[in-house]
Amino acid sequence: MNVYDPLRDYLKAQKRPEFVLSFEQIEAIIDAALPRAAQRASWWETLRSPQEKMPQREACLEAGYIATRQADGKSVKFKKMPVRR
Repeated sequence: MNVYDPLRDYLKAQKRPEFVLSFEQIEAIIDAALPRAAQRASWWETLRSPQEKMPQREACLEAGYIATRQADGKSVKFKKMPVRR
């Protein structure tokens, strides 16, 4: 099991097209501390370096969301990806 599986499951259960979670909320969801690297925007960006597989990015993509760290450096915006047909 991946530490970010609970985040994936949380995101999958969401009906909102877009919302923001603080790092504290994400840590509560995964029941673990985020690494210091989570403060960097590039750590979250799901569209950046798609060939580079990172578990937190994969969890978001599997749930159908794009993650973007916010300017405050302490929260992440999750935006539903458009449905491909």
